[in-house]
Amino acid sequence: MATKRGLLTWDCPPPEAEVRWVYQPVEVQYPDGTWELGRITAWWTDDTGDEWCRLRTPSGGPRPQWLHYDPESVRLLPSTGI
Repeated sequence: MATKRGLLTWDCPPPEAEVRWVYQPVEVQYPDGTWELGRITAWWTDDTGDEWCRLRTPSGGPRPQWLHYDPESVRLLPSTGI
C-alpha cells in the first residue's frame, strides 16, 4: 500500500475493496502549461486522508496511472448534462 504521498504503481495498486470505480472526464494540465483531456476511472483515499485517482490520458500509454489527486492540475469535467 502507498504511504502518504508515496507512489502507487500498476503492480502495487491500493486494496480492491477500498477503490471507488467511476468514469469521470477531466482536463489535465502539465507543468509546461499544456492541457490534455483524460478520465479518472477510480478513486482511493489512503490512511492519512489523501485522495488518489486512477488517471488515463491518451498520451499516457495504454495503462492508467495512480496519482495523488491535485485539483489544480486535474480539473473535473461534467459527466452528465450541462
